[in-house]
Amino acid sequence: MTEEQLDDELSELPEEVEGAVEQESSDEPHKDRLIAAIHKEKIIAALGNPKAKEDIDLLKEALAGYEHWIGKTAALTSTGEQRVRDMTALLNEYKDYLEVDLIAAKSSAFLKRQKGQLKLDNSVMEEFLIHLVHPSVLNNLPNFDLEPGPKTAFMSLAFRPSSISNLNEKPEVIIKVKDQDFTIGKTIHYKFSPDGDFNTRKTFGGKFHLAVLSAECKVNYDKTMFQECAGTAARLKHGCPVAKYYALVEYLDMQPEDVRLTEIDNVFLLRKAKRLPFEKRSSLAEVKQQHKNFPISADVILMFVKEIQSFIDSTWYDPEGAITRGSFL
Repeated sequence: MTEEQLDDELSELPEEVEGAVEQESSDEPHKDRLIAAIHKEKIIAALGNPKAKEDIDLLKEALAGYEHWIGKTAALTSTGEQRVRDMTALLNEYKDYLEVDLIAAKSSAFLKRQKGQLKLDNSVMEEFLIHLVHPSVLNNLPNFDLEPGPKTAFMSLAFRPSSISNLNEKPEVIIKVKDQDFTIGKTIHYKFSPDGDFNTRKTFGGKFHLAVLSAECKVNYDKTMFQECAGTAARLKHGCPVAKYYALVEYLDMQPEDVRLTEIDNVFLLRKAKRLPFEKRSSLAEVKQQHKNFPISADVILMFVKEIQSFIDSTWYDPEGAITRGSFL
């Protein structure tokens, strides 16, 4: 794909969300919104990577396969559990094509080695999850967009005045954020100032994404990744105590641990499978057999959907009802 063709490909995408699929029109905001084409962006980025020049034709095939997957997903008319099962079947079909028939079978050594860094594999799951936040899957969605998808999420906020006299100047605000593979939340806008009229010279303002539910998507999941997730979950919940945090994993590369000892709410094993031993990972036959024997489980996806639904349906904080309940929470 030439640079001119890449520009043409990108120019066809909406300005606000580069690479997007518009869902069917409706009065419901979750049907009307544009779905960010996260995975498509990764394919296009790889097409423009000079180190992947041997894989141009393969990546074009991947792009066509992507369009086929998204088109069939958008055309689904099923609802509820059946829709999730239909979506998962299409997801497996596309991932088998991309990861086995294309990358494992035909790609260059560079693409096989760097597919994780290029996010050609886990970005598929990131985009798939966005399609779950839809009134055909979830009930009781609010009448505003929950902004699902990868976001840089709020973790903490602190003030750092440099001196006593600085208290009457524009505040120095330290906001910690972290990239998350999938979130449900809302953009929060803020202004801080010692001046009640918010004089521009003395006002610090901005925005951040408040994630009330986050998920980390991993193809392979080892002990180090688990510990990193535990740390991230703790920091996110420090900034938003009602938040939920999950990990969605294809292949397990560690012994399962008790997440109740951490701030992780659960780790979902999408394929109910362990990672292939090192000596088998470069074998096409082994990779193909593993995909066949351990497809992404619709039952596990449904478990995650039920977690989201329960969270949507619950009251996160209701101090007025404490006396009736007989407890603070």
